Amino acid sequence: MNLPALSFRGARRAGPEWQRGPHLIVRPGGPENRPSMNCFSLPYPESLMPKAIRLHQTGGPETMSYEDVTVGDPGPGEVRLRQTAIGVNYIDVYHRTGAYPLPLPASIGMEGAGVVEAVGAGVEHLREGDRVAYAAPPPGSYAQVRLAPASQMVKVPDGISDQIAASIMLKGMTAQYLLHRTLQVKPGDTVLVHAAAGGVGLILTQWAKHLGCTVIGLVGSDEKARLASDHGCDHVVVYTREDFPTRVREITGGAGVRVAYDSVGRDTFMKSLDSLAMLGHLVSYGQASGPLDPVDLRLLSAKSATLTRPVLFHYTAKRPDLEAIAGDLFDVVGRGIVRIQEPRLYALADAAQAHRDLEARRTTGSLVLMP
Repeated sequence: MNLPALSFRGARRAGPEWQRGPHLIVRPGGPENRPSMNCFSLPYPESLMPKAIRLHQTGGPETMSYEDVTVGDPGPGEVRLRQTAIGVNYIDVYHRTGAYPLPLPASIGMEGAGVVEAVGAGVEHLREGDRVAYAAPPPGSYAQVRLAPASQMVKVPDGISDQIAASIMLKGMTAQYLLHRTLQVKPGDTVLVHAAAGGVGLILTQWAKHLGCTVIGLVGSDEKARLASDHGCDHVVVYTREDFPTRVREITGGAGVRVAYDSVGRDTFMKSLDSLAMLGHLVSYGQASGPLDPVDLRLLSAKSATLTRPVLFHYTAKRPDLEAIAGDLFDVVGRGIVRIQEPRLYALADAAQAHRDLEARRTTGSLVLMP
């Protein structure tokens, strides 16, 4: 008896195929159960449609909806990516809350790793089956399958897993530009790292140590203090019970730090400024506690200090810069100079819980969603 053989329209490999809409093709079996040319269409089973997190309104974690989506063919310069791991970052919270507004309904997420399923016209540096990772706009990484610009994809070296790749692209490339491009640190510099036990902080600390810096790390608990110390912090300050500018002056003999890397924002800005040495540099690269109030630039004149508010995507907008920054990251990870903690894993459907844990500062290292 010849049983009907099921295949997906346009499919090139086993598994669901979504690019041509929510239908599958049934081909009645011919001799030796090979499909015949006669076929008919059935509605696409809902259980096989790709899922994604969507926002229909801004607000708390509960506003994230786990929904079926349809993903089309890649357009010119695009790839269709079947994602295997998705990085969670504070910018996703900013998009969810509306601090960084997106047109609604919206998809969120800026980082992920996976396998290229199809390439659009004009894409020459990638092909189907390539393992790639990215940290780039447009948002939309909280999805099982997505379309994305091929120009922002980098191939993942064999020695790095998809989960690790998805956990380091945004955070690790941030550490690279902070240390090498926003300001080139040098041996002997003393630097202050906020959230030293977080995803960026753990990478930033190890990399700065490798470059010859003395690192003062700020953390919120004794558990996080031990983790930061294990990853190279020379001095760890638990800011919840110690005034960190006072401790910085004690550690540096009153001199202060050459650079303060502040990812917290409103709550710590003035204290970070107070921690600087003469001619010091305040790098405000995040706003976990909220956006900064307007800054009176006359505050900087007391130390002839500089203030900058950099954004990763400006540093990686050009392909050669992206390749150089990602290449540096893969190099230090591959050589063991920067050790990557295994990320904390959540199902994609549980993205809301990942956000709750991140915002409550209940986590260390990186968070990764599994599609």
